[in-house]
Amino acid sequence: MSFLEYLSTRHQQLLTDAYQHASAVFQCMVVATLLGILIGVVSYRSTWGGSLAITSTATFLTVPSLALIGLLIPLVGLGVAPSVIALTLYGLLPIVRNSIVGLRGVDPSLVDAATGIGMSRAARLFKVELPLAWPPILTGIRVSTQMLMGIAAIAAYASGPGLGNEIFRGIASLGSANAINQVLAGTIGIVILALLFDAAYVLIGRLTISRGIRD
Repeated sequence: MSFLEYLSTRHQQLLTDAYQHASAVFQCMVVATLLGILIGVVSYRSTWGGSLAITSTATFLTVPSLALIGLLIPLVGLGVAPSVIALTLYGLLPIVRNSIVGLRGVDPSLVDAATGIGMSRAARLFKVELPLAWPPILTGIRVSTQMLMGIAAIAAYASGPGLGNEIFRGIASLGSANAINQVLAGTIGIVILALLFDAAYVLIGRLTISRGIRD
């Protein structure tokens, strides 16, 4: 069976796996983004705190994804839970690091001006600092998403959702008629999803970053 024939006969299952893969990455990115920005906001004013935040989140990336998911299985079981926890932890570093860098890069004179007109610290954060720090934060989100697209395939090891199941089935049946087709379908599907997500982030950047900041 050719690759195109395989896609034709398995398109329904592939679309389901692609949807589950995209959904898992999207949901984990939402959680990682909220946590990452929160950690950045809490720690960016302190040199020691920022270093600790970056080092702590970087530590997760030193643990092989297969090993981390394997360690989580006895704690939370198979399925979605270990996949979501692992993906969220892996997605933190670029967001935390870029949040800290972005917030520290805000022009102090703008913050002083906001203070001078009576803005509270919370108002300065949400109306001045975070909007100005948004471009590097969005870059961190884009990097995290691309990372998680590939790492999410490993979730199939823990019976997680997504295109990784197609890849693992193909690897497990190497030598059979459709083994290569399965691996190719899963891999190409992940690449396409990564490109679609990145295009969405480009659009979000155009809609949310003022022309003056982009230039």
